[in-house]
Amino acid sequence: MDVAVIIVCLLLYSFFSGMEIAFVSSNKIYLEIEKKQENFSARTITKITQNPSKFKATLLIGHYLSLVVYAFLMGQLVSNWVLSIAPQLTNGSVLLLQVLVSGVVVLMTTVFISKILFKIYANKLIKWFALPAYFFYQLFSVFSSGLLWVSDSLLKKLRTTDDPDASSNFSKTELEHYIHEQIATTADENMDSEIQIFQNALEFSAVKARDIMTPRIEIVAMDLYDSVADLRSLFIKTGYSKIVIYQNSLDDIIGYVHSFELFKKPKTIKSVMTPVEYVPDTILVKDTLDILTKKRKSMAVVLDEYGGTSGILTVEDIVEELFGEIEDEHDEEETLTEMQVAPDQFMFSARLDVAYLNEKYDLAIPENDSYGTLGGYIVHSTNEIPEKAEIIPIDGFQFEIVEATNTKIEVVKMLVLDQK
Repeated sequence: MDVAVIIVCLLLYSFFSGMEIAFVSSNKIYLEIEKKQENFSARTITKITQNPSKFKATLLIGHYLSLVVYAFLMGQLVSNWVLSIAPQLTNGSVLLLQVLVSGVVVLMTTVFISKILFKIYANKLIKWFALPAYFFYQLFSVFSSGLLWVSDSLLKKLRTTDDPDASSNFSKTELEHYIHEQIATTADENMDSEIQIFQNALEFSAVKARDIMTPRIEIVAMDLYDSVADLRSLFIKTGYSKIVIYQNSLDDIIGYVHSFELFKKPKTIKSVMTPVEYVPDTILVKDTLDILTKKRKSMAVVLDEYGGTSGILTVEDIVEELFGEIEDEHDEEETLTEMQVAPDQFMFSARLDVAYLNEKYDLAIPENDSYGTLGGYIVHSTNEIPEKAEIIPIDGFQFEIVEATNTKIEVVKMLVLDQK
């Protein structure tokens, strides 16, 4: 009989200790989402977590009650067993053996097993064991309420400030853990759009203007003193809603014109031009958005370290970074050339990222902060823009320029040479 009670006490001790660990380790955002579900489990979780202090007190009461009963019965069991084998042992020796045996059993069955499991699978186990936890929550309600009253009375006399840990606000770390858990268990094609938005928002704080800007080479612009008719033709040709306006060169961008301004039948471009904001390429995107919002602008010119134009950044670019691609009637799907034509031969768009190509095709193209794309790598290595059909050996690779303009490389054929 005593053995059965000891086993029950060990199970209860494991349960109370594990639930305490699970409650502390569980993601608060996960619990709040679970509590919003319309089912029995959700209602039970809500009841046991609506008063965290009382729930913890309940677990502590159960924890120590089961431990005390276990220690008493286990001590008697060990004492009887030891004295039956070696009756000549002193009381001190018997007591020492009682402590050692009881302690080892507790450590092996609860601390090393249950607590580790409850910590690793905190979110799942707190949901599975919510019902028995609620039973003990009600059973020990009077005792836990009394314990809280005593502890609160003492704390009010001893402390002068509020407990900083009492806040129930969610932390950024908890949100990151929740998002990573959801992503790890969900296929990309089945991922909830809200989860993707949360992930983008978490990464958003570290994104810089140069990471998402439209690079200088791709800017469509007109001189301030061009005719309105030419501007109208450029709007029709490109399908863009905004055209950048510069004075003398792209290093002196002074504004932009929105397509709807042409309905005002302007005489000059300057009369309908909206001034732009200027930001360094190292500025965070969230700070750029703050500037554009406060000044009611939709475009900023991104400047490099020398004050030249590095690219442009629009509010739409920033919103797309958060919510994904925003398509309108003027957007055309762009397909970047990417194919492997032989074991060591590839056809690539020059706009593909070097890091992406290295990872996907197990290449060893050198990576550098001075460039990010394959075209940038070639230009950086040759210090010029190669001509079409030109063949260039670089770092154990051979590049043939398939398509190029006077200002940029479009498509290259890449051959992996012996890189010993």
